Amino acid sequence: MYRFPAALVALVSSTSLIAQTAAPVPVPAPVKPDAAALNARLNAPLPAGQAAMKAHVMFLASDAMKGREAGSAEYDIAAQYVAAQFYAAGLRPAGDAGGYLQQVPLVAYKAADKGSFVWTARGGEPRTLAFGTDVVPAPDPARVETSVSAPVVFVGDGIDAPQYAHDSYKGVDVQGRIVAFFRGAPGRFAGEERAFFGSTDTKLRIAAAHGAVGAIELAAPSTTADGMTRMADSYDRARTNWAAPAGFANTATPTTPLLGTLSPTAAARMFAGAGTSWASIVAEAARAEPRLKAVPLPGTLTIALHTSFTPMPSSNVVGIVPGSDPVVGKEVVVLSAHLDHIGVGRPVNGDAINNGALDNAIGIASLIEEAKRFTASGKPPRRTVMFLAVTAEEKGLVGADYFAHHPTVPKSAIVADVNLDMPMLLYPFEDMIVFGADRSTLGPIVARAAATAGTTMSPDPNPEQGFFVRSDHFRFVQQGIPSVFLWPGQKGPGKAAVEGFLSTCYHRPCDDLSLPIMWDQGVRFVDVNYRIARDIADGAERPVWNKGDYFGTLYKGAMAR
Repeated sequence: MYRFPAALVALVSSTSLIAQTAAPVPVPAPVKPDAAALNARLNAPLPAGQAAMKAHVMFLASDAMKGREAGSAEYDIAAQYVAAQFYAAGLRPAGDAGGYLQQVPLVAYKAADKGSFVWTARGGEPRTLAFGTDVVPAPDPARVETSVSAPVVFVGDGIDAPQYAHDSYKGVDVQGRIVAFFRGAPGRFAGEERAFFGSTDTKLRIAAAHGAVGAIELAAPSTTADGMTRMADSYDRARTNWAAPAGFANTATPTTPLLGTLSPTAAARMFAGAGTSWASIVAEAARAEPRLKAVPLPGTLTIALHTSFTPMPSSNVVGIVPGSDPVVGKEVVVLSAHLDHIGVGRPVNGDAINNGALDNAIGIASLIEEAKRFTASGKPPRRTVMFLAVTAEEKGLVGADYFAHHPTVPKSAIVADVNLDMPMLLYPFEDMIVFGADRSTLGPIVARAAATAGTTMSPDPNPEQGFFVRSDHFRFVQQGIPSVFLWPGQKGPGKAAVEGFLSTCYHRPCDDLSLPIMWDQGVRFVDVNYRIARDIADGAERPVWNKGDYFGTLYKGAMAR
């Protein structure tokens, strides 16, 4: 699963389910059994269905795969493995040029130098902002050289959300200006909308819609000098997206880049002489529900940035079971899971390989076994069912975004996406959590299918985490396609098991086969997902958005308006 970027950390509760940060507090990994005991457990015989799932994970989460980082040779091997499994399952290829692979032109980009930031107060002399003390630059995904010189307008949290009667741009004109905003979103917003509006990408889209030529994030007023230094230490960290035709990284806001992050000290300097003082901004920001009003800052900010780009091609893996119905057979139900993980990192107890057994080798294993269920059933689905293993989910849902923009079938034919990401099969699950079920007619379909498998549906226990916007299905949502994301629920022993994994092994080397994975629960998970996919594929009507749903309406989905 995609980790929150730093800009979203403020959105989650530090005591709730996951609350990850860019530098998590180290947690000792569970002590592994000795090699002989571990091998005895790993190689113990299992019934055929369980053994098949485990075999996929044994390969995909092995040390030889080095964490399956997108763009690596090991990821490419994993993609070929999945393609071979799709072939063995009887799926038809649906990638590029008659094969199973869809080439994804990933590109890594990063700040090439420390840039230049100069603030010129009205009537004053130009003053250079110091790297790491005053400012930390950001790379521009759309160009090698970035040059901006414009007045600055503070716009609070940078959100314009009419449905919440919240407009940070009220009373100001930012056309041709740089906007400055804080991270986060109001606590009164619903959890999923809060995560969506709190993301920097959403704020940049809003800024672009208002005509801004760039954006600056303001570090929280409580940020210390040490905090800015830590931020500066990773200023040249590479980001990843798919490449636009010119070779730069795809971005929805090429004319409104994020330019960098300002420290509280630099912000105070730029607010000098403004209609609202920095001290009053700080006081208001400290309130439980701040009401920050937009204010022009008296001066001009001149910025020069340089960004470097490195191609790192990768691939999605795509196979289909063709639909049998002469009318709806061309409609496509997508079942997705991400194949990549986060590669090799800092050692924890001597282990640096992030194997990604639960995240998301088990999701891929489930996808393969579900494909086998379809082809072995002897009953072709009415609609076409696509099995999609995507790259670069851990880089920001990038492979899914590329497919959603460049599908290998007509986009209008895709009627739904059901996503499998990090099922924590460490306990006998009693229910299912289906993120997004309440937003479209997929909800009743999923509930009905789950009931036939002897499980129930439970509401999202942690809506403040915004999981609905954090996995690959959301890239289909952004194309107006009804989509859901499935997890085993947290009834009974589930809550403690989920919290235990997330606090100790999520995005750490101990997410490997030493975990007490319950393979019988994996077979159950595949069964539930198969029933859900079969119900969607064979249903009388294609799924549609519930009338008035926010995301359905925003992305012009069927029936939402």
